[in-house]
Amino acid sequence: MARFLRDVLICSLGAYGGPESHMSVFLDQMVIKRRYLTEQELIELIALCSILPGPTSTQTIVSIGYKTGGPLRALLTMLVWALPVLIVMSALSFLSGFLLNRGFSTDFLRFVGPMAIGFIIVAAIRIGRKVVTDAMTALLMIAAAAVTFFLRSPWVFPIVLIAGGAVSIVLSRERDIWNTAAIRPQWSYLIAFAALGVGGLVLSATTDVWLITLFESFYRYGYLVFGGGQVIVPVMHTELVAVNGYMTDAEFLTGYGLVQGLPGPMFSFAAYAGGLAARDAGVATQLAAAAIGGTGIFLPGLLLIYFVYPLWDDLKKIRAIKIALRGINAVAGGLIAVAAVVLFTATDLRVDNLIVTAVAAGGLGFTKVPAPLIVVAALGAGFVF
Repeated sequence: MARFLRDVLICSLGAYGGPESHMSVFLDQMVIKRRYLTEQELIELIALCSILPGPTSTQTIVSIGYKTGGPLRALLTMLVWALPVLIVMSALSFLSGFLLNRGFSTDFLRFVGPMAIGFIIVAAIRIGRKVVTDAMTALLMIAAAAVTFFLRSPWVFPIVLIAGGAVSIVLSRERDIWNTAAIRPQWSYLIAFAALGVGGLVLSATTDVWLITLFESFYRYGYLVFGGGQVIVPVMHTELVAVNGYMTDAEFLTGYGLVQGLPGPMFSFAAYAGGLAARDAGVATQLAAAAIGGTGIFLPGLLLIYFVYPLWDDLKKIRAIKIALRGINAVAGGLIAVAAVVLFTATDLRVDNLIVTAVAAGGLGFTKVPAPLIVVAALGAGFVF
């Protein structure tokens, strides 16, 4: 248990650049170095969590914890993965004014993007080799990459994943693929997921308890998003800045810059936003609001994994689902590959950026240098140059 949680912490410390980059760190640490699961199993988890609402990389690593040690290890995985950066972002909500007055700059993050591209390239190559087994899977990977390159809406991702599975089943020539399997849903987690969502909406509308309203907002962010923290940031900006006026544009952008400079899941931005929203209500309330923001945004994804993962393990016993996984995994490979292309085209193609991308990809792909050290080197280069 201790070694596994230490490996989770290493993944957290190397997790920069969004879920696609996080997956490359998982592949390197959890599959290649530690062999907690196979590449095929990781790809399946990536595809499953991409279909579900919630933070994809967080749900993926929690699923690895569930797979290797059950519900308790899954919960501890969640805490080790997210709690360090949540604590830091909560503390930074008290320092936002100081940072703004000091002219806080995010220029030191200039090489984080190019580094993340290098990580994603490594993941795309490794996963592509595994999922492309014939002409059909190659075409599905290319088609998924093309579709999601031009249609970047988060809702497109689960649709193309499901479509990939459907194509795989339709083109299969096997017969009697819909065999029965014993399925034992753990309904309590789904009931809790729904009860917190509906209950939060009702209590927010019928009471004047501000912290309940804050919890409802962040819980809703957690179950309405597909992908990573970058996806939910525009929604949070509209509600927290434009509608409710909890913070200014400058304060919001300062927090966004800070969370990109820290390792771990970007959903930890919720702790900063929650704390800042309560900055005039006293230290105790501000700490409570930061905790509510962080807990609220991660809780829906955690409850869904507790419900879906055991169910998924049963569903894979159905032959048709196994056939569908060939297409789903190929599409997942395409999504990761196109992420590298999208980020690459959005990056300033200067020589120094290209060097950072090449060094990061080479370091992760061909050496035993841990991902966190590569991240530290990229941040150090940002400070120096």
